[in-house]
Amino acid sequence: MRIPRALTIAGSDSGGGAGIQADLKTFSAFRVFGMSVITAVTAQNSVGVQGVENLPPAFVAKQLRSVLSDFGADAAKCGMLSTAPIIEAVADVLAEHPIRHLVVDPVMVAKSGDPLLRPDARQALISRILPLALVVTPNLPEAEALSGISVTGREGMEEAARRIHALGPRHVLVKGGHLEGDALDLLWDGRDFTELSAPRVDSPNTHGTGCTFSAAIVAGLALGQSLLEAVRRAKAYVTRAIQDGFQAGRGVGQLRHFLTDW
Repeated sequence: MRIPRALTIAGSDSGGGAGIQADLKTFSAFRVFGMSVITAVTAQNSVGVQGVENLPPAFVAKQLRSVLSDFGADAAKCGMLSTAPIIEAVADVLAEHPIRHLVVDPVMVAKSGDPLLRPDARQALISRILPLALVVTPNLPEAEALSGISVTGREGMEEAARRIHALGPRHVLVKGGHLEGDALDLLWDGRDFTELSAPRVDSPNTHGTGCTFSAAIVAGLALGQSLLEAVRRAKAYVTRAIQDGFQAGRGVGQLRHFLTDW
């Protein structure tokens, strides 16, 4: 029996709640075979990020080339890419081994506020990675950084989506979790907006939400779902994972990744 293959290209979270660790947990929850390319190693816990060590770009490329030349990937995501040279290395390998279902989570800042993307790497992300994406999944601060406008409500979300779409991705999913009221996300395909809404979960257990959401989309795509179906299923999964979240440390709580139904 052929098992769907999902790949994450991201940083390691030593606290286990975000990054590579959250992605692999999510892949397992969706029953797909998870593979990983590590771009950076963080010393991180629920309180914050105490340190970051970026891997050499050539070794990031070697990991990615190794995985894709043997296993391939039905779908993949880019999470924390950290530096411009790492972004260039990833983009070069993806040019050799194109991935049709590539989800880009433009990770810039950790939940604690610690930076995870160097300022000089933003343009490299825009010019080299976004054009390869089936969908890019910015939260509101990331949407502001990519679009260059302030986003304080639905109108701003729509304009940001249009501007980010013009940078090359085939779809843009702007996540409205930072707004008040229901958790509203907007999916833009260049012609129409699709609204995805869920009741807001009042919970402090939200570490790794963005990583988990994008990984769940990747898992759905690897399983053969349409993008819209994968996004809807991913949103339901993340909502439930927050509802069932828990405190593991002294800071931001964790999602419960291993759900049996959602």
